[in-house]
Amino acid sequence: MRGPVLGAYFATLAVLTLYALHRWYLLWLYARHRDDAPKPLRRFKALPVLTVQVPLYNEKYVARRVIEAVGALDWPADRLEIQVLDDSTDETAAIAAEAVEALRRRGIDAVHLTRPSRAGYKAGALAAGCAAARGEFIAVFDADFVPPPSCAREMIDAFTDPRVGMVQARWGHLNRAASFLTRAQALLLDGHFVIEHAARHRSGRFFNFNGTAGIWRRACIEDAGGWRHDTLTEDLDLSYRAQMRGWRFVFLTDTVVPAELPVEMGAFKVQQHRWAQGSIQTAVKLLPALWRSDLPLRVKLEASCHLTSNVGYVFTVVLAVLVGPPVWLRRDEGWFQISTIDAPLVIVSAVSIAVFYLASQREARGRWRDAVLDLPVLMAVGIGLSINNARAVIGGLLPGPREFRRTPKLALDGGDARAMARRAYRTRRGADTWVELALGVYFAVLLAGAAALHLVGALPFLALFAAGYLYMAGTTLRQSQGSASTVSPASTG
Repeated sequence: MRGPVLGAYFATLAVLTLYALHRWYLLWLYARHRDDAPKPLRRFKALPVLTVQVPLYNEKYVARRVIEAVGALDWPADRLEIQVLDDSTDETAAIAAEAVEALRRRGIDAVHLTRPSRAGYKAGALAAGCAAARGEFIAVFDADFVPPPSCAREMIDAFTDPRVGMVQARWGHLNRAASFLTRAQALLLDGHFVIEHAARHRSGRFFNFNGTAGIWRRACIEDAGGWRHDTLTEDLDLSYRAQMRGWRFVFLTDTVVPAELPVEMGAFKVQQHRWAQGSIQTAVKLLPALWRSDLPLRVKLEASCHLTSNVGYVFTVVLAVLVGPPVWLRRDEGWFQISTIDAPLVIVSAVSIAVFYLASQREARGRWRDAVLDLPVLMAVGIGLSINNARAVIGGLLPGPREFRRTPKLALDGGDARAMARRAYRTRRGADTWVELALGVYFAVLLAGAAALHLVGALPFLALFAAGYLYMAGTTLRQSQGSASTVSPASTG
């Protein structure tokens, strides 16, 4: 058994190393094109008609905030239309209707659009809004975002190039410092936007609309086939279809639209599950056509890495299962021999993560040292998510529709558990939590055993896995205490 087990172990490390090398590649692309920031061809002499869409589903804590924010956009009132696309089944509908009426009293063209059913989920709501919209350009802001007044003006001039179909702003964070979880999320998102989006955009690769904080040219949406709900990431799906049709996308690093990060572990896992499953669904749907196209090979390769990146979570789970036996089977080799074989593969991955996210902080915030202490938390959260996201990836490979479960927004100032317990939108712990707890205990035992055997080189690796799974499970269990009135995952959308 020694040979097959060690072979599978090193094969898994090798696959994870390939994804780490792709992270290094994105860093190289970013550095190479760092000074190639986009500039508009010219400025609009007269601002065009802009339709702003705000999709809502049971968002009573944040609905008024986002509606008031889009009503304060710096845009001529006669060329601004606001659509509140409300599929809510609770008191959100009344709150939204009241906020829309307040905008109308100020002379703003605002409408509160409801549907008889939630068919198509968010994609269905956006499509229904597009059918009734009067704007040539359509902005989308989700309920947890607070767009600053200037953001639409900052984005619109990119559309003076008739080839541009979408402009994406960078996400900011209203509650970055609320908890370890929100700080880790902020790092993840900054890396995605500041490094990944900028590298892909400026080097001529595909990147995607992120579902919010962006503006579309209506003709681009229609030419690409419109919003579709056959994947859980309608934004990623439409983005790739549009770019495969020849439309250009623009990412503006310096235009920042802040949003609320999930403070509840259950909500965070729902969000990550949807994103992971949707990306795999999009890969299955579009990669065959993309590879049959006449796009450059560099675009095809990068798109393939982009759409399949969540497969790394599956291999992380495989690694978690396999890592124990190699430690035991190689106990007589000593830490030096193990480290010289394993260390290069592990270091490529770990160092790539550190450099990648520290670089994003230097670019986004002008400093990186503050984020050093958050890196172990980021790595632990990434490992802890592996069960949740691996299950999502497998689900994305299976045929059939999936329910769109939105991430509840709570408008919390911080992550206070007692305040959270009073909130109506909660997600229950699932079977994943117990698997995470079991793996956390398993790695804690392995850690103790490795320490007893003086396998020094294995200790940081095992400690990170133990911390990741125990943090994920422990936080979920702690936050779910006293949640008898918690809504079920299915009812949270």
